[in-house]
Amino acid sequence: MKEKAIQHKIIEYLRGLSGVWFFKTHGGIYQAAGIPDIILCYKGKFIGLEIKRPKGKPTKLQEKVLRDIAKAGGTGAIVYGIEDVKRVMKEVTTEG
Repeated sequence: MKEKAIQHKIIEYLRGLSGVWFFKTHGGIYQAAGIPDIILCYKGKFIGLEIKRPKGKPTKLQEKVLRDIAKAGGTGAIVYGIEDVKRVMKEVTTEG
């Protein structure tokens, strides 16, 4: 499955939820490199999702940005499909 197809399924899933705000980033010359594919706020929690195909790997810069998000108190995650998104969202709402 291509990353774009995975992304589309994730966006459709997010659109069906309440208590979520999100946007899809569009890389290019006017955006800082390494920014996660989807930025969202779910029940007051900041989350950055980097979407990858199965067996896909993030770049070093993407890994750094996800760590920086975590250092700032948010959650940064690499996801390969909707089940990963559900897991991340459950984890951030059941912490602490």
